Amino acid sequence: MKQPLMMLMFCGALAACGGSDDVAPTQAGHEVPASATTTPAAYATYAASLATDEQGDPVEVSPLTPPTSETDEPVDL
Repeated sequence: MKQPLMMLMFCGALAACGGSDDVAPTQAGHEVPASATTTPAAYATYAASLATDEQGDPVEVSPLTPPTSETDEPVDL
C-alpha cells in the first residue's frame, strides 16, 4: 500500500512542476533590425545574411515594409 501511495505523491508533485501560461517575449534575433530598412542596399545585405536552410528560427516580417528606390540598381541576393 505504501508503494502506490508514494508513486501517486511523486506523480502529483511532478505534475505541479509544469510550465506556466506566460508567453516568452520575442527574442531580438527574430525581428528585422531597423537598420535593415533604411536603404535598399542595407535591406539586401540583411536578406543575404539570413540562413539559406530551414533550420533557423523564423523572422517576424509582418510589420516590415522593404525600402525602395527609383535610382538604385537592383541587387542580387
